[in-house]
Amino acid sequence: MPGATAGGVLTLWFVGRLLPGRPGGGDMDVGLVVNPIAGMGGRVGLKGTDGTVDEARARGAEPRAPDRARRALASLRDAAPDAGVVTWGEPMGAAVAREAGFDPDVLGEAGPGETTAADTREAVRALLTHGVDLLLFVGGDGTAVDVAEALDGADVPVLGVPAGVKVYSAVFATRPGAAGRIAATATDTERREVSDVDEAAYREGEVRATPRAVVSVPVAEGLQAGKQSVDGSVAGLAAGVASEVDPDATYLLGPGGTVGAVAEKLGVESTPLGVDAYRDGDLLVRDGSASDLEAVLGERSVVVVSPLGGQGFILGRGNDQLSPAIVRASELQVVASRAKLATTDVLRVDTGDPDLDASLRGWQRVRVGRVEHQLVRVV
Repeated sequence: MPGATAGGVLTLWFVGRLLPGRPGGGDMDVGLVVNPIAGMGGRVGLKGTDGTVDEARARGAEPRAPDRARRALASLRDAAPDAGVVTWGEPMGAAVAREAGFDPDVLGEAGPGETTAADTREAVRALLTHGVDLLLFVGGDGTAVDVAEALDGADVPVLGVPAGVKVYSAVFATRPGAAGRIAATATDTERREVSDVDEAAYREGEVRATPRAVVSVPVAEGLQAGKQSVDGSVAGLAAGVASEVDPDATYLLGPGGTVGAVAEKLGVESTPLGVDAYRDGDLLVRDGSASDLEAVLGERSVVVVSPLGGQGFILGRGNDQLSPAIVRASELQVVASRAKLATTDVLRVDTGDPDLDASLRGWQRVRVGRVEHQLVRVV
């Protein structure tokens, strides 16, 4: 596959394509496809929604994608009020487009029952036939793969609004609002990889990210990088966290190898890709959902997370179990090796609560060693 390298590391090509109607969006048609079930498994600890929608609903999961679509479209409308939106019937875009102030062209609708990957592909093919200038999809990596497959080589730019649990591909904006702004104002495109993660393996604690396609993506500030693995010793910082543990506090340990090293120092077996709750030598909750974790919050609770390498996200990528309610009720402790921070110039948050995200922006203290800390900006 062009652009794929060993380990799935992203390779970019600048192709210099000029997108129509920028700035201001005049004469631009944006094709919108919403995966209405994307991300539902995150809050309830399922780490994805592929094949688990019924279980997610049984656990009390609520749709995440429509709200994210509305926010992206509101940003698009503000930046490009004359842009046109072409979409598919409910629940794949028509209603949220109208709620955002557009009068969309609706080309068709999904079949009865739960929407499927086939519905996404059918919608994308119809949008291509209509002649949209850009495809804006709302979902995660699985949706990105479905969109790329339906393109079938067509060089129409694609941009993702992050709504899934797994967002490893380099085709997503950092936040919904950024997606709308990029759609309205970007003038050039790059070729970027679409990757997917095996959800069954992911639930068992193993990441198997496979490059699946290369597509054109609008380029602007607010576009996330592909996930990169960064090596570096974390033994010192793990020892530093363990040495300062408050026996009366509840620690919510996020996913990833760095926080896993902290758990090991605490003497507990953590979940590599889940969120665990620890207090005074005991693992209170292993691989918990948001409700499981909220139930064990104490008078003092501390969320321990590490940035997603190459992207900088500390909340909102792979740790949706850390709900806005949990984050608001807890102290935030960020840990990262110096090697990881060397490739992560800023930190990012995408909790699903814009007010909370705004309150977290600024300078964040990051533990990089046993006693050493570094200030990194959250944007």
